[in-house]
Amino acid sequence: MARDAVDLVVEQWGRVRPDLDASPMGVLGRLSRLTRIVERELKALFAEFGLERGEFDVLATLRRAGAPEGMTAGALARASMVTSGAVTNRLDRLVAKGYVTRDVDPANRRTVVVALTPAGRELIDRAVVAHVDNERRILAALDRHKQDDLAAILRTLLLGLGDEADTAEVAELD
Repeated sequence: MARDAVDLVVEQWGRVRPDLDASPMGVLGRLSRLTRIVERELKALFAEFGLERGEFDVLATLRRAGAPEGMTAGALARASMVTSGAVTNRLDRLVAKGYVTRDVDPANRRTVVVALTPAGRELIDRAVVAHVDNERRILAALDRHKQDDLAAILRTLLLGLGDEADTAEVAELD
């Protein structure tokens, strides 16, 4: 069986600290390395569309919401699980690019409503197709059954760490 860099790390710990069970490093080390590799792949894809990861997330969140009237900036912040300042920065960039509008809600002047422009909707519709294709390519080493098993295992781990779904705060999952 082929070995990866994490195998070497775990083996090195086994040699210098045979009293230490370093097996958790095998799992978490691989998750960490995988996260860095996947983030690099996603960043490259989003750049092809002139987007940063956070901008893609905002556009995707608006598109998934399916509400042509948009979402409040507060709802976007909760859905993105980032600070309101981070959402503001993302929105500033997306407004400047012409992909979203940000308007005061006439019913409540303290509320800002963010909506996709036609250009933003067209962009996210193209980008999400490429994104799913890219994710499929990234997962190509696993058949569908193994992907389903891995998803179930990761769900169990996330739930065990308290990461339960709050439908009001579904975010950067695209």
